[in-house]
Formats: sequence, structure tokens, C-alpha cells
Amino acid sequence: MTSSPARRRALLGGVALLAAAGVPHAFAQATDFPSKPVVIVTPFAAGSGPDAVLRLVSDKLGKLWNQRVTIENKPGGGGFIAIDAARRAAPDGYTLLQLDSEHLGALPHLYKSRNFVPLQHFDPVASLFRTPFFVAVSSQSKWTSMKDLIADAKAQPGQITYGSWGVGSPGHLGGQQLDALAGIQENHAPYREVSQLYSNVGTGEVPWAFASIPSSQGIYKAGKLKYIAVAALKRVPQMPDVPTMAESGGPAGLEVNSFVSLVAPKGVPAAVKAKINADVAKVIADPEIRARFDTFAFEPLAWSPEEIEKQADIKSKTYGELVRRGNISLE
Repeated sequence: MTSSPARRRALLGGVALLAAAGVPHAFAQATDFPSKPVVIVTPFAAGSGPDAVLRLVSDKLGKLWNQRVTIENKPGGGGFIAIDAARRAAPDGYTLLQLDSEHLGALPHLYKSRNFVPLQHFDPVASLFRTPFFVAVSSQSKWTSMKDLIADAKAQPGQITYGSWGVGSPGHLGGQQLDALAGIQENHAPYREVSQLYSNVGTGEVPWAFASIPSSQGIYKAGKLKYIAVAALKRVPQMPDVPTMAESGGPAGLEVNSFVSLVAPKGVPAAVKAKINADVAKVIADPEIRARFDTFAFEPLAWSPEEIEKQADIKSKTYGELVRRGNISLE
């Protein structure tokens, strides 16, 4: 049954009043998005694991949305260069920011004077993946298990050094967590270049370091590294012969991992966030992306914004305690 001209005018008038009052038209926002190119800012350098994944995801999103999705790499400054660039954008979903769980959970503790809590300025939008970390030692090391490593560290307090790719990184804070749980004391050696870190682990110059598969696979495949444990509760399918931390004689509760998500300047309409979340989940379920994730031992994640916030809070509590224990600061 068709409506009368008077009824149509009344309906149109109601919509106009709602628009004038600033009430968002959620359905229209979701169906119209995106109507122009989308930019994703990332603090990770071009060619890094998170960057490689982001480029795959952005390519698939571009095809799904029929819009260009551009990546802007802004590494450096502990992530603040990228963060500051994204903060200036409008909260409309057309500018997104890729952050890992350390940006979300550790930055407030490492840069206390900045009084900056990322999720007070950004809304979680979509999750991408989580990566586990392995304990890497030289292939010539006498250590074949975490039990060996911990025994030596207890026999030589403060004499064993572990390396990482920077102060406040998962490799650094994971080492702090190992020390706390195992009752040992080690020295930390931060590196600027990831490749140099694992080269030095391979030669034995640095006894051990936490490592992801993409960051260490070159040295590993060259036969210079071995993994004596994965800091996880379950073995990783890509490395089924590598024992868990507990199986290797380390602290049973020690998990060292990092998750990567997309956030947006605070205030993005709920319908737009929901659409981005659903579309990213659809994209990372693509067989091509799953195959690429498998090569890196990345675990695909399809978390809601609420779950991302919950997991970031868990990380923040853990990192806050470790930063205080180690008196760590980047200021």
C-alpha cells in the first residue's frame, strides 16, 4: 500500500529534524562506508612482519570496499610518530592506526610523564593476529632446554645476558617476566637492528633472545639458531618439535606473545566500527592470508572491539608490574 503525499512529507520532515539534531543515521553510515580512500598508519617499518601482513590485509580490503587503502609507514619515536599522525585525523573511520599490544599496554608505563593512555584517545576497531615468541639460542649452545638455561642463570647471578629488539619490547619484558617467575637475575642487551640481534645470538655473543619466526627464520634456516622452547601453553603447529615453556623446564605460566590490532581516533560511529570489524574478520579468513599467517606462525584473531580492550588491559597490568620491578623508563 502506497503512502499519501502528506505522510511522505511528514516522514521526510522527521528525517530532516533528526539530521538537524545531529542524530546519526547508523544504517546509512555503515552502508555508505567507505565512500573514499582509507589510510592506515603504522609504526612498523616497511618489510617487517606486521607491515607485510597489513599490506596483504589492505589489498584485500581495497578489493572488498572498491576503494584504495593506503599504508603510511611512520616508524620511530617508540610509536609516537605514527600515533601523533593518526590522532590528528577525523574520527570517521577513514584513518586507522595499526598498533601492537605493547603500544597499547606498555607505553603508558614506559613514558609516564606523557600521561598518554592510547585507548583514551583511540577506539579499538579490529584485531589482526597474535604471534608467539620462542627462546632462541645458538645452535652450538650447550643449552638444550629452559632447565639448562635457568640452572646456569642461578649459578651465575647477573652474569648471563639476553638480547631484545629494544627497551620495552616483548623480548625485553618477556625476559623480565622469566627472571621474576624463575627467580633469576640476568642482564638485558637492547639492539637497534633485529638482524644484528639474531646474528649475535647465532654466534653466541648473546646467549639467548626471544624470537618470532619471521624475525629469526633467516638465521634459523642457515642452521645457526635453535629454539629450545616456545613461551606458550601449547606447542605451535608450525614448530611441533619445539616444547612449551613448561615442557622445557621453564615457568609453567610464562606466556610471551604480542597481538596486533587496528584502532581509530576516538568517536568513530558505532556502525562504521562494526562494519570495519566484520570486513577485517572476513578478509583474514581468506585462504591466501591464512597461508601467509601460517608461514609466520601468526594466529589469526577476530576479536570484537570490547575483547581487544579487555586483552589490552590484561597486557597493561602485566607490563606495568614488570616496568616497576625493573625500574624501566624510556623518558
